[in-house]
Amino acid sequence: MADWLAAIILGLVEGLTEFIPVSSTGHLLLTQKLLGLTDPRWGSFIVLIQLGAILAVVALYFTRLWKVLVSLPTDPQARHFAISILVAFLPSVLVGLLLYDFIKVVLFESVTVICVALIVGGFGLLALERFAPKPVAHDAMTVSWKRSVGIGLFQCLSVIPGVSRSGATIAGALSLGLDKRAAAEFSFFLAIPTMVAASVWDIVQSGAQIDWSFGEIIALGFVVSFISGWVVVKAMVDFVARHGFAPFAWWRIVVGVIGLGLVWAGVA
Repeated sequence: MADWLAAIILGLVEGLTEFIPVSSTGHLLLTQKLLGLTDPRWGSFIVLIQLGAILAVVALYFTRLWKVLVSLPTDPQARHFAISILVAFLPSVLVGLLLYDFIKVVLFESVTVICVALIVGGFGLLALERFAPKPVAHDAMTVSWKRSVGIGLFQCLSVIPGVSRSGATIAGALSLGLDKRAAAEFSFFLAIPTMVAASVWDIVQSGAQIDWSFGEIIALGFVVSFISGWVVVKAMVDFVARHGFAPFAWWRIVVGVIGLGLVWAGVA
């Protein structure tokens, strides 16, 4: 397959799955294996195009985020929001630093782990759709610090490929009393520092392996990731408010089952 076509496909997979609870990492790794992309440059490609999806969130929420930033010295509500994101972000930092080698060398190489995590997470989302507590928090920018810590601890589960960062944070938010719209938006906001930090750390760790002659292909994937991420984030909140998270749960289960079938057939 031509590199430019693979870049478009992977960019679409990243942008379309990063902010919905289906595991972008799991989908990217499965797609990479199915496309037969064994060149180590594709590992760097996948890390770098995640920043395109993050840029989509920053662009769409720029006005609100900029208002928070400039109001930090004078507005207690802005400081509360900033601290709530920080305390939700820190647990995954600690877990990521402690388990980085194990995550990259062991977990990311197991298609079976990815598929099982997709299936288990899908049933978990279905259970939350039915049994989640009645929402008591309706604004992602006023979440209490206690709930933020809890969501951050849930996010730590996403170190397992296939669990989904957005899936873990949304599940945590629903379990802790946020409504669906607030859960989705808090997940978007938390994604910004989490994914930037993860990408930068990954680049630092594998910097010597990044082949910048692959730059045009990386740029193409970055742009595709940004555009498709923009579309998903723009539509996600309204979709969730109308349909909930069950469609994503069933998608996870179907993909996980297909993936396990391919593993058992010796294809993946």
